[in-house]
Amino acid sequence: MLATLRFQVGLLSLMQALLLTNNVTLIAVNGLAGLQLADNKLLATLPVTGYVLGGAVWSMPAAAFMRRLGRRAGYTVGSLVAMLGAVLAWHAMTLGSLALLCTATFVCGLYNAFGASLRFAAADVADAYRPDFKARAISLVLTGGIAGGVIGPEISKWSREWLPAQFAGTYLTLVGFAFASLLLAQLLRLPAAPKSDGGGVARPLAEILRQPTCWVAILCAALSYGVMNLLMVATPLAMQVCSHPYASAALVIEWHVIGMFAPGLVTGSLIGRFGVLPIIVAGCALMLGCVAIALSGIELMHFVSALVLLGIGWNFMYTGASTLLTSAYRTAEKNKVQGFMDLCVFTVMITSSASSGALLFVNGWSILNLLSLPFVLLVLGAVAWLAARSGWALGRVPARP
Repeated sequence: MLATLRFQVGLLSLMQALLLTNNVTLIAVNGLAGLQLADNKLLATLPVTGYVLGGAVWSMPAAAFMRRLGRRAGYTVGSLVAMLGAVLAWHAMTLGSLALLCTATFVCGLYNAFGASLRFAAADVADAYRPDFKARAISLVLTGGIAGGVIGPEISKWSREWLPAQFAGTYLTLVGFAFASLLLAQLLRLPAAPKSDGGGVARPLAEILRQPTCWVAILCAALSYGVMNLLMVATPLAMQVCSHPYASAALVIEWHVIGMFAPGLVTGSLIGRFGVLPIIVAGCALMLGCVAIALSGIELMHFVSALVLLGIGWNFMYTGASTLLTSAYRTAEKNKVQGFMDLCVFTVMITSSASSGALLFVNGWSILNLLSLPFVLLVLGAVAWLAARSGWALGRVPARP
C-alpha cells in the first residue's frame, strides 16, 4: 500500500508540474501579450483576468463533475480543454486580437479549475492508505510546481520569437504539456469517495461554512493567492517600466515560482511539528518581508528577493489553509467544500489580476505593494482569533466533524 501511495502522489506531483508549467508560462507572457495587443495599456492584464475568470466560473461545475465521474475524468477533460485553449491563444496572437486572446485564456481556465484540486486528490490518497501523511502529501504535490517555475520562464524566453507573431509560439508549446498531462491522468487510480461517513449525511454548504475553521481556511487561501497574484502579475510590467529586459523579468518569475513550490519538500513536516496556524503566521511574516524589500529599491535583486519571499509566504499560507480545510468537512462533503474554496480563490484572483496593471500604471510599484498590506494583516488577525478560540494553535490538525 505504501508503494501505491508513493506512485499516486508521484503522478499527482508530475501533473502539478505540467499544470504549473502552463500557469507560469501564461503568467510570464499574458500581461506582455495583452500590452502588445491593447490600445489602452490599462487593459494589458485582461488576458490574465480571462484565465482567472475561467477558473472561477468553472470551479464549482468542475467539483460537481469530479464528484459524479471521478477526478481522473475531470483531469482528462481539463487537459483536452487546455490543448484547445492553447491553440486559440496561438491563433489570437497570429490575428492580433485581444478579444480572442482573452477568450482563449478563459478557456484555459477550465484546466486550472480541475487542476486546482490536485492537492486535495493527494489528501484523498493519504486518507485511504496513511492518514498521518496527509499534510506531507498535499505539500509534496504542490512541490511539483518547481518544475513549472523553471521550465515555464525558459520556454517563454526562447519561444516568444519562435513564430512571426510574438508570443504565438509560446502559446503553441503549451499544447504538448497539456497532452502529457492527459496521458498521466490515465494512470491515476484514486480512491472513490463514499456517499457518507459512517452512516451520516452530508450537511448543507452553509452549515459547513459557519465553522470557524472552515471560513478561516478559505479566507487564508483566497487572500494569500490574491496578494501573491496582485504582485506577481504586475512584476513583468513593473520591470519593463523600470527598463529591465524581458530575460530579467523571466528570471524573477522563475525564482518566484521556485519560492512558491520548493518549500513543499518541508512544509508538510513543519505543519506536523509546529501545527497549521504557526505556519500560516510565518507565511504572513514572509509576505510582509516581501513588501519591505519591494519598497526599498527597484534593482534586479530587489525584485528577485521580494518575489522569492512572496512565493515562500504563499506556500506556507496556502498549504496551511488547504490542510486546515480538510479538518472542516466529512468525506461526503469534500468536493463541494473544496470547490467552494477554489471558487473563492479564483474570485479574489479575478479582482487582483484585473486591477494589477491599472494600479501599477496609475499609482506605481510602491503603492501597489502597500495596498497588499491590509489583506495580509487581515489573515493574521483571523488566525490569531482562531488560535485564541480553539486552543490548538500549536497542535496538529483537529479531527474532522
